[in-house]
Amino acid sequence: MNHTPRTRTVVSCTLLVTALGVGVTACGSDGNPLSAKPYDAADQISVSGPAGAGKRADPDKPLEITANDGEGRITDVTAQDAAGRYVAGELTADGSRWHSTSPLAANAHYTVTVSTEDEDGAPGRKVLAFDTGRPTAKKRLTVTLGPDSGEYGVGQPITAQLDQEIKDKTQRAVIERALRVESTPSVQGSWYWVSGKELHYRPKEYWPVHTTVTVHSNLDGIKISDRLWGGPSKPLKITTGDRVVAVTDAAAHRLTVYKNGQAIRSIPVTTGRPGFETRNGVKVVLNKSYLVRMRGTTIGIAEGTSDSYDLNVYWATRVTWSGEYVHAAPWSVGSQGSANVSHGCTGMSTANAEWFFGNIREGDIVQVVNSNGKQMEPFGNGFGDWNVDWKKWSQGTALTSRATAGQSTADTVRLAPTAQ
Repeated sequence: MNHTPRTRTVVSCTLLVTALGVGVTACGSDGNPLSAKPYDAADQISVSGPAGAGKRADPDKPLEITANDGEGRITDVTAQDAAGRYVAGELTADGSRWHSTSPLAANAHYTVTVSTEDEDGAPGRKVLAFDTGRPTAKKRLTVTLGPDSGEYGVGQPITAQLDQEIKDKTQRAVIERALRVESTPSVQGSWYWVSGKELHYRPKEYWPVHTTVTVHSNLDGIKISDRLWGGPSKPLKITTGDRVVAVTDAAAHRLTVYKNGQAIRSIPVTTGRPGFETRNGVKVVLNKSYLVRMRGTTIGIAEGTSDSYDLNVYWATRVTWSGEYVHAAPWSVGSQGSANVSHGCTGMSTANAEWFFGNIREGDIVQVVNSNGKQMEPFGNGFGDWNVDWKKWSQGTALTSRATAGQSTADTVRLAPTAQ
């Protein structure tokens, strides 16, 4: 908490005693015991916001602490609820007043520690405790965080699904500020409002290998609007594995798998033929299935036409919800490595598809280059998040200023090289 402390000779003397290691308890002519425990500052401060004994405080009202006239100054205030959530606040430069700048949670127990000093610089302290009342509104906002806890590839975004649409930017800011993402090692990242009911979080670049990411919501009991309060949410924890990036060069008809920056396998493939070209761009593995029944009707091909099909496909790795996979295609082995003959998927031999299936996980990167197809959609058809450049992604936040955590350690372009 920023404030400008008053400079006194007595403070300098205290530092000198500490530095010399001298076992004295006071210095200066007034004999003030500076090394003693802080005195009880109850008579030095006044508090507004919490209700009287036995009553619950109104969470709609801010917490305000003031120093009584002629009774010294406030030096610090820490307010925290039983869930570990801190209340942000501002302290005036002269230490006369502190007030909360973030809302109190409803139905919560708070502990507030107020530090002071008197006119002679002696430290005081007062610890307050109070409970807030229940939300006045019955409507609660539920946030579902994703994906499920587990291990993923370095391209896996974090998602937050809201059970009702939020349009107001101020309300969005309250929600976003309560969604906490922490990673070890720390990286720069941001939330992006995909819609009024969905947010995605990703780093500036891919997650580092073997990163631990924890996500939780502090929204429970927080007022969002006059008629809406935050509800409870289940936290999640994911880890990332090795950095696996599969790059398909549609013009060269080859897929190259890179593990931690090193090419480990080059596979002849076939991609979408004219009229069914495979999408260009970065995609994220959504799931894997040993067997998938694929039918042309699911992508708009009428039954009985020359393009229609109904096949059981093995070793299928899904990268879009509209039906794009990397899979075994034994019927097109003769074209793999030389021509594009599929309906949009990336096909390879059964042996290669089985190897690919076993060496890639959900959250890994699959990138297509040099195709005549459309660009991968950023949202709505899987995770095309990495096709949004960082400058634009950073503008998707509802917060006017974003705090970044550490420096990024990966680079999307370098780790998704074009196969030669």
